[in-house]
Amino acid sequence: MSRKATLRRELLAARALLTSEDVRRTAAVLASAAADLPELTGARTVAAYVSVGREPGTHALLDALRARGVRVLLPVLMADNDLDWAVFEGAEHLVPAGRGLLEPDGPRLGPQAVLDADAVLLPGLAVDGRGMRLGRGGGSYDRVLARLASAGAHPALVVLLYDDEVVARVPDEPHDHPVDAVVTPAGARRFPPRARA
Repeated sequence: MSRKATLRRELLAARALLTSEDVRRTAAVLASAAADLPELTGARTVAAYVSVGREPGTHALLDALRARGVRVLLPVLMADNDLDWAVFEGAEHLVPAGRGLLEPDGPRLGPQAVLDADAVLLPGLAVDGRGMRLGRGGGSYDRVLARLASAGAHPALVVLLYDDEVVARVPDEPHDHPVDAVVTPAGARRFPPRARA
């Protein structure tokens, strides 16, 4: 088993121990901390995602951004694991999709819609001191990050995590992209541009 796979298994096992109350309480703290992040307060369009299961909760943050007039784009998983996007119009417009996910029921905007985002919230399992993110391994967000890079787009990349998911080192590969900031219940941490080289 690869180092990434081993670390993913350990982190997912730790998340499985969280209670629904842990997840709910953390989501409220994360929503408040993330909503105040300069990368999000100045954003007109934010590409985000709908948290499911024991993921750090995004529902309250999505509502807060939308209430502030931010255009929130949410992913729609395509058959090839790439992501299309649709506008978040409220929780009542989220419908069940494959893999236990929720997605907007509105018009699809195409994979290139993410290029309009001023900030992108990325799901993840861990981040290290260099800003390297460990995802779930499906590759969907690797494609999004590659699309942004090839278009010369540089939105702020932000990941929401639990406190113990900021780790010493995430195994990385040449195609992996560092993030700009992580938000945990303990607060936000930014990574210097030199760490992104």
